[in-house]
Amino acid sequence: MNEVELLKLIKKISLESFSYPFNGKAKINYRFKTTGGRYHLKDHHIEINAHFLKKEYRKDLIGIIKHELCHYYLHTHQMGYKHQNRDFKILLKQVGGSRYAPDIGLAKKIKYTYQCINCHKLYYRIRRIDLKKYVCGKCHHKLILLK
Repeated sequence: MNEVELLKLIKKISLESFSYPFNGKAKINYRFKTTGGRYHLKDHHIEINAHFLKKEYRKDLIGIIKHELCHYYLHTHQMGYKHQNRDFKILLKQVGGSRYAPDIGLAKKIKYTYQCINCHKLYYRIRRIDLKKYVCGKCHHKLILLK
């Protein structure tokens, strides 16, 4: 799917779900890892995560588009367009948009697990830490590498 096809889909969903035309632009963002999409307040364009454009994520893509269109609709109607606003939560539920971007395995994975030798608290890290420098935050004893 390219940006022209994405824009057509966004306009179609906007008319079907909101009965309001979408007049902004659609862009594909290849750098997003944990974000599904983003609505820009200044020029009203919507960016969509390129990974969700695959056929197997079509249902997730529609939920993300509805989420961003909620921001667009509420912002253009001078209503509460932020995630914490009541207007946003109500409209998102009405149109069936996704509250959060689904995890499709793009985020960084935990590689190291450390455990305290005293209280046995576990610490999960993406990067390796210096065991001579760091201690348990709970009881201040030494840590050991498990994985």
